[in-house]
Amino acid sequence: MKKGRILRALLWIVLATGIAVAIAYRGRFDVAALEGWIRGAGAGAPLLFIAVYALGTVLFLPGSALTLAGGALFGPVLGTFYNLTGATLGATLAFLLARYLGAAWVERKAGARLQRLNRGVEAEGWRFVAFVRLVPLFPFNLLNYALGLTRIRLGTYVLASYLFMLPGALAYTYLGYAGREALTGGAGLVRKALLALALLALVAFLPRLIGRLRKRPMLAVDDLRRRLAAGEEILVLDVRTGADYAGEGGHIPGARNLPLEELPQRITELGEFTETPIAVVCRTDKRSARAERLLTGQGFADVHVVDGGMTAWARAGLAVVRGAADGEGERGGRAHAGAAGRSDRIETGRGGRHV
Repeated sequence: MKKGRILRALLWIVLATGIAVAIAYRGRFDVAALEGWIRGAGAGAPLLFIAVYALGTVLFLPGSALTLAGGALFGPVLGTFYNLTGATLGATLAFLLARYLGAAWVERKAGARLQRLNRGVEAEGWRFVAFVRLVPLFPFNLLNYALGLTRIRLGTYVLASYLFMLPGALAYTYLGYAGREALTGGAGLVRKALLALALLALVAFLPRLIGRLRKRPMLAVDDLRRRLAAGEEILVLDVRTGADYAGEGGHIPGARNLPLEELPQRITELGEFTETPIAVVCRTDKRSARAERLLTGQGFADVHVVDGGMTAWARAGLAVVRGAADGEGERGGRAHAGAAGRSDRIETGRGGRHV
């Protein structure tokens, strides 16, 4: 047992050193030299390329450069297959290394993002893996390691990764192929260039499409109350009109008011919260769902719709504030336990519970 621990520690030291060196010298990564080396491998070039791609994924080398090289070397069809196979193999190796060897290192690197991944996997399983593969909310190489610390099964992770990395692999492979054709003066250059641009546009549009089809990440009012009471950092964003926010129905203590109609123009005001959990609330949850799609599409990483909205909050007898408090509303920020301000401004439903 002791020898096994020593072996694992040595293996992780070697890997960590390799990653550090790769990151330090990634700016000197010479794709042209790599292409020449692989071309010289003859019949073994595909296997060599797949191995290099897998190792590069583990060592945090830029995947986009490798994918472009695959397209230039092998064309759009075989290039896509080899790129996707290498990327999936590397992602699987990183996943296993994190799960069985380097949990502490990955936790330090991933930070608060690991909690969001855990919540996403718990709530959606393979669908969440598919979503983060299609929507680049997390750096690709780090994501492979971080998912190893979630409860997702290895087989599910591998299959979802392979299938849902396909659109991006196809687009960048074809771009690499079109670039090679441009340099060599191949036939049909304009058509190939237009197709490459169309594929890139499709990949850029996919996150918005998936965001619409994806099941909304819902947050129950009791869970929100518990997280607020525990002092967790979370922004409660009320997207009702200012009149509704300050009206008879009241609002959640500490909530920030930003009406849905104004959100597209004022979304930059939330720039400091891109990595912060956000709970979006309205009267029920329809406007909140629209706000969640908008925020997620703009790169906010951890956005949830409060299930049932203020209607469910009031029905549960939880504390509300009537009127706009000093420092709340448009100037408000993170909600937390005790964020309601002066006690004479708090109204409670049945049970008189507070956040």
